[in-house]
Amino acid sequence: MRDVSFGQYYPANSFVHKCDPRMKILFLITYIVAVFMAKNFYALGACFGVFLLVAALSHVPIKSLLRSVRAVLFLLVFTAILNLFFHQGGTVLWSWKFIVITKEAVYSTLFLAARLFLLVLGSAILTLTTTPVSLTDGIESLLYPLKLIRLPVHELALIMSIALRFIPILTDETSRIMNAQKARGADFESGSLMQRVKAIIPILIPLIISAFRRADELGDAMDARCYSGSKVRTKYKKLTFTWRDLLAFLLCAGLLAGVIVLKIYTQSLI
Repeated sequence: MRDVSFGQYYPANSFVHKCDPRMKILFLITYIVAVFMAKNFYALGACFGVFLLVAALSHVPIKSLLRSVRAVLFLLVFTAILNLFFHQGGTVLWSWKFIVITKEAVYSTLFLAARLFLLVLGSAILTLTTTPVSLTDGIESLLYPLKLIRLPVHELALIMSIALRFIPILTDETSRIMNAQKARGADFESGSLMQRVKAIIPILIPLIISAFRRADELGDAMDARCYSGSKVRTKYKKLTFTWRDLLAFLLCAGLLAGVIVLKIYTQSLI
């Protein structure tokens, strides 16, 4: 579980790290929209090409990006299997009793798995190249118009940032608890599925207690530093758009336009 890199920050002096966090958030939103708009592998290939370009500019190791997929690997496999067996209609490739696998189901499963894979990798780029503080400032700045309807924008952005930061912390805590349980004779790897599930229950209780304790300590630390939310707060570093953000915007526009063109003028691979 220590290999899970989602929510962690990878320090580097790269083009992507120096981009404005607001632009990176908008880029991720555009990337997600483009991935969902893709209707064939040609469009997904364009999204993957943009991802490779951004990954190369970020100087983040490929291993760190692939580790982020481990956190949702079970969800990816489970969703793909459900789509494979429950897709209706098409040319039958194999059947057994009530189980029918069609050519269209295989294509749809591969396409869905590739789409989810790209979504996870794109989100990992944001968290790996943006510090929690910068991410909070970027979200708060983008949501600033919502202050007009008295929405607590700063508090909302802070909650999202803390939630992302707690992912690796709770992951390490889970690993520590499991090692402590193994030292006392607990077995998490043998037995039936139900036995493994029951073996995990003793981990959940100390993990929940630890999460509440860390949240309480964080609250005390914020109170000790006279944290008062968004009231009368100033910024040590003000966010400014640079030429890097202009290039990122042009890449966003090019990706979205390319996916739309491929969606209109290309045919399905089936």
